[in-house]
Amino acid sequence: MTTQKFLSLMAVATVALSAFAAVPTPSAKAEIDQLLTRLQSSGCQFERNGSWHNANEARAHIESKYQYLLKKELVGSTEDFIVGAATQSSMSGKPYQVKCGNVQLTSAQWMTEQLKQVRAPGAKK
Repeated sequence: MTTQKFLSLMAVATVALSAFAAVPTPSAKAEIDQLLTRLQSSGCQFERNGSWHNANEARAHIESKYQYLLKKELVGSTEDFIVGAATQSSMSGKPYQVKCGNVQLTSAQWMTEQLKQVRAPGAKK
């Protein structure tokens, strides 16, 4: 499945589930915090709507979107967080980009890879 198809399915699922209040589990909260910490400490650049930002600014922006989604009870899982807060601009719909050195990925790809590492057996919690 391509990343675009995955994101489309996740967006549909998020909309479908938005009729129900969602609250993240303690393990989801811990994973989300780890993703935000990894982003902040990554040294990577973050692009949204044509402007590049440092990792601290990226964390602050994504965290503010996350807090908004929490208030609306729209985050029940780490995947909800990635799709709702860390994938694309809410204003333009343009995907966020993450650039680490010479490697540039969509934020969705970067976050998904980081989540795999967080969930890997023996990963530092």
